[in-house]
Amino acid sequence: MASVHEYKKFENTVTQKLKKLVAAVLKGLGGGFKSLFRVITQRYTIVLVPHTEKKVYNFHVTLFSFCCVLLILAGIVGTFFWYGASYNTTRDALAVKDSRLKDTQASLDQLRDEVAQLLRQTKGFQATLSSTLSALGADSPSADAAASNSGDLSAFFDVRETAEGTLREVEDIRELAEYLSSAAGPVKEIGTLLASQSALLKEIPNIWPIKGGIGHVSMYFGQNTNPFTGQYYIHKGIDLSTYRQGDPIVATADGQVVTMDYDPGFGNYLIIKHKHGFYTRYAHLQSFRVLKGQRVQQGEVIGYIGNTGLSTGPHVHYEVHIGSDVVDPYKYLNIRSNVSARTGR
Repeated sequence: MASVHEYKKFENTVTQKLKKLVAAVLKGLGGGFKSLFRVITQRYTIVLVPHTEKKVYNFHVTLFSFCCVLLILAGIVGTFFWYGASYNTTRDALAVKDSRLKDTQASLDQLRDEVAQLLRQTKGFQATLSSTLSALGADSPSADAAASNSGDLSAFFDVRETAEGTLREVEDIRELAEYLSSAAGPVKEIGTLLASQSALLKEIPNIWPIKGGIGHVSMYFGQNTNPFTGQYYIHKGIDLSTYRQGDPIVATADGQVVTMDYDPGFGNYLIIKHKHGFYTRYAHLQSFRVLKGQRVQQGEVIGYIGNTGLSTGPHVHYEVHIGSDVVDPYKYLNIRSNVSARTGR
């Protein structure tokens, strides 16, 4: 029983001390708050005394209100510096964008110059194409161009601005694209026509018989003096010479070798049959490069210049026949050298 009594006594003592401690803490806090309240609510007088005899101004403020004013001023100053820093950042960003805008404007000006030059070149192209198509009997695409006002590219060079503010150059390029699209058909027709003409030209003897376009005409077609008899006679071809043997002879058109033989007058000679009734003869050859019955193409080497048969020197005697008629080969030659300048014809 004694131990229980002592425990109860100890418990009451501790409880009393804790109550006293709490009360003292609360009292101290209360006193501190009261002191603080007295300090912040204590009134102070600010006196403004002019250096003249005017009225003296007195301002009564508390520490709390003074601190509030200081906080407000600090907020205003802080806001000012924050906006200043933000303004500098924005200004730098605008400077970068302005520089990029200037670069873009310069690129745009260059693009406009290129577009203007392109349109000028297109105008010349349109005129050339129209002239070519007229010569070939084809329709000019400018008549079907969507943007054309008078059948040409005049609309490309009108000074105008669209209602939506679209760049004039953009509209010009759009119309140029439409014109080029419409010109594709006639250009394709020209290509087809040229391809057919190219095929036709390969079937007609029209190139220089000596490879590389070298040599000269040593005797023309028609009435000439026979170098062996001195009498006039009809020369049924043309003689081409390079002053040496062994230079390659080429077929002047696509065809088939139908004759390869030797003749006392022509020496080694061959005959090629072409389309449209054409035949060509190559005589006085040193040797052959083809076989009888072989098909040859225009420009293909068929033999070499020689001095066989009745000949006064190395040359090739070249004839063109249409059916049973002998014609002047020179009229069919598309000479690819300066032979005309060298011969004065």
